[in-house]
Amino acid sequence: MKTWTATLAFTLLFTSSAWAGTEVATLAVPRMICGACPITVHIALSRVPGVEKVRVEPANKEVIVHYNDQKTQVTSLLKVTRDVGYPAHVVAQSTRTGGH
Repeated sequence: MKTWTATLAFTLLFTSSAWAGTEVATLAVPRMICGACPITVHIALSRVPGVEKVRVEPANKEVIVHYNDQKTQVTSLLKVTRDVGYPAHVVAQSTRTGGH
């Protein structure tokens, strides 16, 4: 019985991250027009709890954000960009289960 309980606990410990999904959202940020804009947007999004990775593509005026959907939502990302002066909208969104 102890072996079964230990096995179950071990399995749950190492598979719990599989239940949390990593969302990938591509945001269009049309007002990113100067050299400082991408830096401001990157810093603001990087500070959101649950954001795992931010890649800014200034040429396309887009930001690709990987985030833990258990800790934040795309609406929070949009609010942050708007709050720093760069309103955005979602261009694409997908789910990758199992974390990174």
